[in-house]
Amino acid sequence: MSNSVTTVREAKSRWVRRIALILGGTLVTVFVILQGVALALPRSNPPVVTEPPWDSPQTRELFMRACGDCHSNQTNWRWYTYVAPVAFLAYRDVTEGRQKCNVSEWGVGGEQKCDESAETIQKGTMPPWFYLPLHPEARFSPQEQQQLIQGLLATFGEGGEGPGREGTPGRQNEENESEESLIPRAIALRLS
Repeated sequence: MSNSVTTVREAKSRWVRRIALILGGTLVTVFVILQGVALALPRSNPPVVTEPPWDSPQTRELFMRACGDCHSNQTNWRWYTYVAPVAFLAYRDVTEGRQKCNVSEWGVGGEQKCDESAETIQKGTMPPWFYLPLHPEARFSPQEQQQLIQGLLATFGEGGEGPGREGTPGRQNEENESEESLIPRAIALRLS
């Protein structure tokens, strides 16, 4: 009787080992395939066409420190952006970021939603929470964050009326807006 119990246990043990080997082999195979795809992703930095007229060098420096990897053509493709699955996330974030706001292609469509930058930083939605642990340089002191917000408002404007957006089709120029209409929006932005 003890022989048959031992035989059953050995058979179960072999069965569990086989399943573990099959699952392990499948996972390794899937990872290798995903890694091959991740290495094939294009990681380019197209040439800088033109940048916005920054209100100060400090605004540009702060913007590039926290936002430049995704919102310019000067992305620093770090080693982990070549490893799956992080490679897919980084590629997606840079592609979408450049489509929404690209300060390296100012005046040729890159500025589409840059006027929302100050608001997203103030709300805390940019830079994203998952970006900060790997990019400690993107963490700002409250003073630096306020300086960046003020600089972005001066550079991009609020709602697109900044100096870099004058004459953009479908947008009003600063000269066409009265001071009365600008003041409530600036106050509302600071209160939110």
